[in-house]
Amino acid sequence: MTVPYDTFLSLVSALNSQFRGHDTRDWQEWQAFATTSAAEVPVDADRAWLSRVKASHRGIAKNKRLKHLIAGAVDQDYLDEICTLGGLERLELEYPVTAINLAGLRALRNLRHLSIDSPRNITDFAPLLDLPSLRTLLMTNAKHMADITWLSGAHHLEVIGIEGSTWTDQKIPSLAPLAGLKGLRAFLAVSTRLDDKDLSPLAECPNLEFLHCAMIAPREEFERLHRRMPNVVCSWFRPERWGMLGR
Repeated sequence: MTVPYDTFLSLVSALNSQFRGHDTRDWQEWQAFATTSAAEVPVDADRAWLSRVKASHRGIAKNKRLKHLIAGAVDQDYLDEICTLGGLERLELEYPVTAINLAGLRALRNLRHLSIDSPRNITDFAPLLDLPSLRTLLMTNAKHMADITWLSGAHHLEVIGIEGSTWTDQKIPSLAPLAGLKGLRAFLAVSTRLDDKDLSPLAECPNLEFLHCAMIAPREEFERLHRRMPNVVCSWFRPERWGMLGR
């Protein structure tokens, strides 16, 4: 039985929030302790929201109990301090990220969720695959990410987001590196352009549940994927979505 479209959109919204890790976040609560000074983060805090202003991040390395950190304006010096926080389970690097090397993140053996917004200087993303506990990886507006071949074999990842910004699409030559990823449950690709227009690699991901993306392929490609994976939730699988575009 096909559910009403409004009900379906509510499901899409809920899954999008869940897989991005927003479903358990109270933004009002977070706003209460947002700061631009590491000195204001209590030494026993298990979470912090620290946006760098010049050298205001210095000293965050003392906060060894942190499990969740939202970090703004992360340069290399700030990132190097973050990489000493071995208890981190969730790390969100907010716009802009000016660090040049992600290798130090390998020290975060407990990290399960990582999001990076606008890494303008990063050219090598492979170190992120050396994080054994990582399950969610969200990349936004990665200027120097020419393709996603570095994700080939990332069977431990359950959520992968490769997305652009409001004004710039993230170009992906092909989804082929995702083919066969055993752990992948959700692929997020908003503000993204897929050069080869081929969705078939996703049909080879046996545990895929959710596809949330731009119109990265022709309608026929989405219909073909839907036939192969009827249980995947994707708004482009619904004729109402295309009807809104007059197609």
